Amino acid sequence: MEQIIATVRGFAGALVIVPEPGGNFPELAWGDAFFYYAPDARLPPNVQPYGTIVVKDYPDDAASDLGPPGRWRVNIHVDRATFRELTGEMPHSLTLPRDYAAADLVMPHPVYGALSWISVVNPADRTTDTVVRLLRGAHDAARSRFARRHEAGTPLENG
Repeated sequence: MEQIIATVRGFAGALVIVPEPGGNFPELAWGDAFFYYAPDARLPPNVQPYGTIVVKDYPDDAASDLGPPGRWRVNIHVDRATFRELTGEMPHSLTLPRDYAAADLVMPHPVYGALSWISVVNPADRTTDTVVRLLRGAHDAARSRFARRHEAGTPLENG
């Protein structure tokens, strides 16, 4: 997990947020990681992260069985073509049964798969390179969205 966070921190313009106790984020997010494109190193307003790492089950998201120690999941937003290439299905029409708790397998996100998110529980030998490649692609896509918003004259929020 730390290796993936360090890799994303190395992407130009990346902002990695890992909420800790006592900060401005809700307790539920403590220990998780959120990846943004933010060249000014400030949390962008009204923008979702392009990737996350979660270290625990959430109330509406427990299919990955992240409760046991050492289990965690990386989640990445990808385009539809990549989603289909990785899963064999289109995001809006998921029908194949999956074991969302299986480790080191790329699969649709158990909750947000229909929105073109993929996930991997405990990436290891089979999936780490793919995860890094997908995070790089998601980062580049976020950078392109940022550039389009900026070129369109959408004001960037100041202090």
